[in-house]
Amino acid sequence: MDIRIGIMQTPKELEVEVGDDTDQARVVKDIEKALGDPDGVLWLTDRKGRKIAVQVAKIAYVEVMPSGEERRVGFGIL
Repeated sequence: MDIRIGIMQTPKELEVEVGDDTDQARVVKDIEKALGDPDGVLWLTDRKGRKIAVQVAKIAYVEVMPSGEERRVGFGIL
């Protein structure tokens, strides 16, 4: 599963790859819980066991998606 976090006032995103066996519903609940405290910190653990922390006050958005999902960029004609 991939988690993409947009950080306020920066053009880059933080992308965290977590294990495929990670429960997506639990991750979403943990993210919602962290976002409920504006002074809190969102902690995530990646595939290699590294801990990543992001101040909740700096988070613009969080995107959770299955691993390997195509990321579409560009314009198309309908």
